[in-house]
Amino acid sequence: MAILRPRHNCWRLERAERVAFLVDGAAYFRAVRDTAVRARRLVQILAWDIHSRAELVRDGGAGPRRLDQLLAHVARRPQRPVVSILNWDFPMLYAADREWLPVYRLAWTTPSGVSFRLDGRHPLGASHHQKVVVVDEAVAFVGGLDLTRGRWDTPEHRPDDDRRPEGGDQPLRPHHDVQIMVAGPAARALGELARERWRRAGGEELPRVPAVPAAAVWPPDVGADLEDVDAAIARTEPEFAGRPEVREVERLYLDAVAAARRWIYVENQYFTSARVGEALAARLGEADGPEVAVVLPRLTRGWLEQLTMDALRVRLIRRLRAADRHGRLRVYYADVPGLGAECINLHAKVMVVDDELVRVGSANLNNRSMGLDTECDVAIEAGGERRVQAAIGAFRARLLAEHLGVTPGAAARAVAGSGSLVGAIEHLATGPRTLRPLEPCLDAAGEPPAVGVEIADPERPVALDELAGQLVHEDERGPTGRRLASGIALVAFLLGLTAAWRWTPLATYVDPAALLALGEAVVALPGAPLLAIALFVAAGFVAFPVTVLIVATAIAFGPWVGMACSLAGGLASAMATYAVGAGLGRDVVRRLAGPRLNRVSRRLARRGLLAVVIVRVVPVAPFTVINLVAGASHIPARDFAIGTVLGMAPGVLLVTLFTDGIRSAIADPSPATIAVAGGLVALAGLAALAVTSWAAGRRRRASTGGGPRRGSPER
Repeated sequence: MAILRPRHNCWRLERAERVAFLVDGAAYFRAVRDTAVRARRLVQILAWDIHSRAELVRDGGAGPRRLDQLLAHVARRPQRPVVSILNWDFPMLYAADREWLPVYRLAWTTPSGVSFRLDGRHPLGASHHQKVVVVDEAVAFVGGLDLTRGRWDTPEHRPDDDRRPEGGDQPLRPHHDVQIMVAGPAARALGELARERWRRAGGEELPRVPAVPAAAVWPPDVGADLEDVDAAIARTEPEFAGRPEVREVERLYLDAVAAARRWIYVENQYFTSARVGEALAARLGEADGPEVAVVLPRLTRGWLEQLTMDALRVRLIRRLRAADRHGRLRVYYADVPGLGAECINLHAKVMVVDDELVRVGSANLNNRSMGLDTECDVAIEAGGERRVQAAIGAFRARLLAEHLGVTPGAAARAVAGSGSLVGAIEHLATGPRTLRPLEPCLDAAGEPPAVGVEIADPERPVALDELAGQLVHEDERGPTGRRLASGIALVAFLLGLTAAWRWTPLATYVDPAALLALGEAVVALPGAPLLAIALFVAAGFVAFPVTVLIVATAIAFGPWVGMACSLAGGLASAMATYAVGAGLGRDVVRRLAGPRLNRVSRRLARRGLLAVVIVRVVPVAPFTVINLVAGASHIPARDFAIGTVLGMAPGVLLVTLFTDGIRSAIADPSPATIAVAGGLVALAGLAALAVTSWAAGRRRRASTGGGPRRGSPER
């Protein structure tokens, strides 16, 4: 029976005239550049992240090298192609790693044919994670790579590759990723997907593209790994704005695991999906089930991911080890000599099953990618056709060869000779460049924190019940029906206001220019800092976006006074609405949120500070709603106040200093002012990271009685 079934585990099954597997950023970026310069009518880009100055080509030669240069080149072609770029409207949490003012860089400073939009049409706490590029609806790219900085690398992953730095002197850590390139009807279907996303985000109607021969767009230097084969498109879309939930990505994972006979090979950034874990555990428990080889990063990126996602994958892998009665599970990380304490940023999202099915896309093996974030994968099934099986096997051999430091031929022969994927890996894993077992790192890891899956890795939109379920204890009693009704009305009012500031005419009052004018007027008044703090408090009661206030305060008062006013104002606003939640009472919030709150014990109160830091950093609910729920919880006011300051500090530091740096750079765009701005951001980020990491580590040690505790491995 075929694995790929439209309207069950994929959206469309369309013919791909050509298919190429692009391994690592150097191959992908060059292919995108060489395809886009051939565009006649339309280039569509869907992105989770994008950077106008990302370097696409680094070994010389003719043609545009940076993304902004490429877009300008395309828009100025004689045919005047239209370029549409749709990027996730990211929260402040990600600001340190992203380009600020992307609208200015990608829309205002490029030719009129380039249109850029930020897409915030998704549930609270979700993201648009699709990474798709479509050229003339004739050639398309799908996978794990965004057109941004920090993604370019070659399969050698040399630690000292001096071509990798972007915006700095030191090479970024090696980055491994995979993209699939398709041509023909499959590319046209991906163009329809991108067109619909653009329409939902409020973009103008894109021009219709007549059928363009793939050969006219496909770069001659990119060889096809397959020709004339069906390609499936699988999506994840959360329920939102009247649109139903789509979980094709998850169904395809489950069906592929169920269909495996010999082996399952996985490369992924994360490994926390509960349902996929259940499916793998069931297969590992079978006497004649498949081998399972999973390649993950040794460490995820940053202290917060290590505290949550790394710890959650420990939980899943330990469960799989317990189910693996026949010794068929292996979990590896890729290593190259000279990395020291660093590791390869393994970011790919790949699965190969029996050389019968291959899938490449944006979907991580975590809960978010199954139901909360928008995702797009492309899969190809051999259907017993030997030429397709050979191409899938050759792709798998390329991946193994890269990780094991051997040739693809040697990797293919080792698998064929042993009849075992795991046996071949262990036979070849003897050199300095190799796949190393991740298990020793897992043995040293502690348990995930109390704030776990529901906050760090939810599979559906995070509503008030999930948030409160992490904070409120079950056995509080008492409010009258009037207090309950008041609580319901208040929460509904706050959530309605949150939406109104974004999607109604009230949004005009969030305009930066208007806020800057207000800020300048406030600065001129006596007692201006105290008045600014009072404005923060008032804004909290009407759910005004706190990030916008922080930016306006920084520009109006300057960096140091602005930072102090923002932190003090944010804390005062948080404590004021916390007091309202405390006045409503725990039972109000418990009954508002539903019975799932009863799963949490008073033990969480002893980790209240860490809980507050996490929900402040992770954008799971509006600022005011978090305060309200926390007030109606067991978290002490002291822990809430400290956690609020620690959780807000990184964003306030970065936004405040970077906003001032932008103002200085615009007023005096000299190398010196630009360098000072960059240095301030770096120092702020390091200071904030050090403070919050120290606080989280101290809290974990305290929860185990004060003794030392080793955390999960670093990314």
